[in-house]
Amino acid sequence: MRAYLASSIGVACTAALALPLALYPGPAHARAERTVAVGSTQSLPLRPLGSRGSPVGGGLDRGVAAGRGDAAVERGVTASGVRPFSLVGVVWDRPAAELHGRAQVRTRAVGGAWSPWRELLPYGDEAPDPDSPELRGARAHGGTAPLWVGPSDAVQARVRPERSATADTGAAKAGADEDAAKAGADADVAKADVGSATDADAGPADAGSATADAGSGAADVRAGDAGPADTGTAALPSGLRLELIDPGGPPARPGSERAAHHALPEHPVPTAGGEVSASGGGAPGAKPTAVGSPGRPSWGASGPSGPSAKPTPRPSAPSTEPVPYPHPHTSTQQPNPTNPTNPTNPTTAPPSALDADANADADAEAAKVAAARYRAPRPSIVTRAGWGADEKIREAGHVYSKTVKVAFIHHTVTGNNYRCSQAPSVMRGIYRYHVKSLGWRDYGYNFTIDKCGKIYEGRSGGVTKAVRGAHTLGFNTNSMGVAVLGTFTSKKPSAKAVKAVAKLTAWKLGLFKRNPRGTTHLVSGGGNKYKKGAKVKLHVIAGHRDGFATECPGKRLYKKLGSVRKTAARLQGR
Repeated sequence: MRAYLASSIGVACTAALALPLALYPGPAHARAERTVAVGSTQSLPLRPLGSRGSPVGGGLDRGVAAGRGDAAVERGVTASGVRPFSLVGVVWDRPAAELHGRAQVRTRAVGGAWSPWRELLPYGDEAPDPDSPELRGARAHGGTAPLWVGPSDAVQARVRPERSATADTGAAKAGADEDAAKAGADADVAKADVGSATDADAGPADAGSATADAGSGAADVRAGDAGPADTGTAALPSGLRLELIDPGGPPARPGSERAAHHALPEHPVPTAGGEVSASGGGAPGAKPTAVGSPGRPSWGASGPSGPSAKPTPRPSAPSTEPVPYPHPHTSTQQPNPTNPTNPTNPTTAPPSALDADANADADAEAAKVAAARYRAPRPSIVTRAGWGADEKIREAGHVYSKTVKVAFIHHTVTGNNYRCSQAPSVMRGIYRYHVKSLGWRDYGYNFTIDKCGKIYEGRSGGVTKAVRGAHTLGFNTNSMGVAVLGTFTSKKPSAKAVKAVAKLTAWKLGLFKRNPRGTTHLVSGGGNKYKKGAKVKLHVIAGHRDGFATECPGKRLYKKLGSVRKTAARLQGR
């Protein structure tokens, strides 16, 4: 009997111990769940505000109602039943249309209080070139700069048209022309909305009026009289909507800490048209493969993909000896002009030819030595895999320029209210905004730097390559864009960030034999400062405002570019 009882007790204890394991998945299952990085975009249309649509006091305003859709009426939205988000922006239909108005948002932190009203800044100057398929495609939209607001669960937004007698009438007319085709439909929809608004809100008086706020006070405008001719307001672009971006979480990868500080491997040489096919350039979302596999991310260090390249071992720290990117049409063999059919047999050449050949060899060797002399150490770079880029959302393939002549410095104007540990999340939010909201092919900047001085790979295609980005309207060809996370109009950038800009530009410009303290010329693709086709003299390290009439990269960061050029040149050994 005792043996039987002992056996029964043993079986019961074993079952009891096994039960929690069945009910609660172990750490392996939890890790599997964390490998999926899920981001999302919520798009909320901005509708004309009713007579009670202006925010009152500090509470949540619920007076946003649909109106007659006039382009000169203030628009807004209030939403509290939304999924959590961390980045916001306002977009509209046509990328060429300008927002002649003031866009503001305030958000409620998850489990916290409402923020004050914050500005959404202009962004039309940080975009693909005017003639680029990236900007002219059906998916392309106009938009404000994105703003990092941190984890939030409610939002209130408003866009107020400019109220100035000297408003840009040309832009207003363009906006009116955009909406003219939809005027009849808007009127019909407005009638239906007025009926529903009357039932839901305060009555016909509210439904038949709109409010236009001049900033210090509100002016009531009769629905039948609203319009730029009577109110002096500029027309707002059609299709205004608020984008709420959830950047998702970073995927967990084997050896992610080591992988985060190595650049992606080299990519295939672009074709004559500048495109690399999806099959040759790596399909978005492709699984990691061994180093040297064309166009696919790797957890190892990168090196040149030419035939003379040797496999690079996986170091514990980034390589400090960069290898210049060889031009695909450049040969390292020196031909013998005296005997092209047998270049190894110069015995029949006259002495003068031998002397000329020797001089040419000496000049070539001197050029190689000079180029090697002005290299800078390669800085640590967090790859796209390191910051959790979802390769499935971008377009396949890449577009390259012939060279890199200028490094344009930007600020992201996403605000300075982020921790360095949040920088990858900010990157993922901007990436999703660029691709999903603005309709670009990929992340706009070639590189991004956070306030702690960490450098991140931006647009895909290879960190040593001349990847054409979408950062300086009119000057994206033969240039690269480096953006510092933050807004530096009045706030000083950190010393670590400025030093990182110098390290990055010294290394990357050195691969293309550029002197950071020198000047060069680029041909404008068109903009508000230089017309299309103009040959423009620029610093090799230039601010965005040097090529476009804009405030970017902010007054405080722009003042640092002189020291950046000096430090970068010193790092190159000049």
